[in-house]
Amino acid sequence: MLNDDQDDNPPEGFTASTTRGPYTSHNGPFYHRVTADGFQHGVRVRARHCNSRGITHGGMLMSFADGLLGTAVFRETKTVALTIRMNSDFLSSARPGEWLEGTARVTRATKSVAFCEAELYVGSRAVLKATGVFKLMGRHKVPDGEPSVS
Repeated sequence: MLNDDQDDNPPEGFTASTTRGPYTSHNGPFYHRVTADGFQHGVRVRARHCNSRGITHGGMLMSFADGLLGTAVFRETKTVALTIRMNSDFLSSARPGEWLEGTARVTRATKSVAFCEAELYVGSRAVLKATGVFKLMGRHKVPDGEPSVS
């Protein structure tokens, strides 16, 4: 079992995410990687991420997926967005010590809402699939030329 003081040993290309809010930072540490094909977020599952059965808590998986969906929306629209709805399908589990990673994409965006989907996996094993609808907060749009979050 991975202790809290052990190194997360993220895969090559992942760097620590340092611009997260207090809730997400408390639940991490989380990592990210941006490639030509998109982005991934990752976390080394620790005992504190698990339920009494020793597998990653469903709430942790959903929070992680929500962050992926929100990142996809921001990267696509350059607009801060709030979760309206999120649906999750739990496909398998993740255990302490495993590297959990995921990605997301926007499937459609209007002026006021964005629709998106995400997948979480350990290696090639699918752990969770999620879809979401996000409210675009137009007054928080980032001007062209400013960097997006990863």
